[in-house]
Amino acid sequence: MTYSKRMSTSVQLTSKNHNEYSLQVARWFLMPIGIWSQINTATKIKRFSSYVHILVSTFLIAIVTVPFLLYVSLEEEDIELKLNLIGPLSHWIMGIINYCLLLARSNDIRECMRHMEMDWRLIKKFEDRQVMLQQAKIGRFVCGICAIFMQSGTFIFVITKSLTTAIVIVGNETISMHLMVCPIYSKFIDTRFSPANEIMQIVEMISTFIVNSVTVGVCSLDMIFAMHAYAQLSVLFSWLNKLIVDKDDENDCVEQRLAIIVKHHLRVLSFISRMESIMQSICLVQLLGCTMNMCLLAYYFITNLNTFDVVKLASFVIIYLSMAFNVFIFCYIGETLTEQCKNVGEKAYMINWYELPRETALGLILIIARSNNVIRLTAGKLFQLSVATFGDIIKTSMVYLNMLRTMNPS
Repeated sequence: MTYSKRMSTSVQLTSKNHNEYSLQVARWFLMPIGIWSQINTATKIKRFSSYVHILVSTFLIAIVTVPFLLYVSLEEEDIELKLNLIGPLSHWIMGIINYCLLLARSNDIRECMRHMEMDWRLIKKFEDRQVMLQQAKIGRFVCGICAIFMQSGTFIFVITKSLTTAIVIVGNETISMHLMVCPIYSKFIDTRFSPANEIMQIVEMISTFIVNSVTVGVCSLDMIFAMHAYAQLSVLFSWLNKLIVDKDDENDCVEQRLAIIVKHHLRVLSFISRMESIMQSICLVQLLGCTMNMCLLAYYFITNLNTFDVVKLASFVIIYLSMAFNVFIFCYIGETLTEQCKNVGEKAYMINWYELPRETALGLILIIARSNNVIRLTAGKLFQLSVATFGDIIKTSMVYLNMLRTMNPS
């Protein structure tokens, strides 16, 4: 093997390792729910096993969500208790919707990951790779915070509820049972009796982990893709700044560098466009669901203040912060990428373009014009993701909270 071939193999291995590093957190949470296998499997046997994995995960979500929905709709008659159950129910419904959306978009997610891997291969300079690694580290850090908040807050609430026992009278018999976070429709499974109660407690724990993993996986993919796009635009800025590095360079070298910049710009924009198509429906579900859930969590916190149950109140706070953090990340990413795309035109204008040959300098006009037509990240093409939108979501949740308190002053 020649020296050039060894260097080429080394670069490919390094690129693959860096790409795996940037996707690692998303893989941790998408693998247990079968999405990662659906995206990356190649052989028929692995693809079949991924289908089985997805079927089992879907069943574990549905076996909790459907009976829970029937219980709230048909069995529970107390309005206050129904209101207390709507929050957990909406969390499970959001989970199964996002799970279906991830499955429907698995091909596009696979293409985005291939796009990322190719970008790592195309970027050869050490300083450019360092920029990409820095943004990948930021993405991993934010994904880790999201996972800690969501998993810890939800599991604290679920475990606390499961350990609480209640006495129920069935006929002439008095039974002690563990309370269910998601009560099951009694005509489906009567969880008052053992071992049905214990079995459904375990199923709910597993279902909770799957639903939380879907939420964390969605946020992780959005953050990883956004940070990768941000890094690519940062690399593009450095290339623009180095477009004029030596006045003695031949004109065709400058034109070649400009052609590479234009191709890279279009490549980044195509990646952001694909990312928008993947995330727009998921973002809409997250924004609408989290707005309602933040309102309900604030209501639960206020109504439970008199109980002095520190663990329950802490779980409400952690889950609220988790949802607020997730929505903020979606909105902040949208605004940051929009501004970064706009900055391409500004950076192109701020270089010493007047030192370029006339024909080459005219090429910068196309970059400036294209950067003015920004791809905006949206939630279902209804709301633009921005910090202002996050503020509107917080205000809306507070308005709904005031309405709830007005209707239920107790």
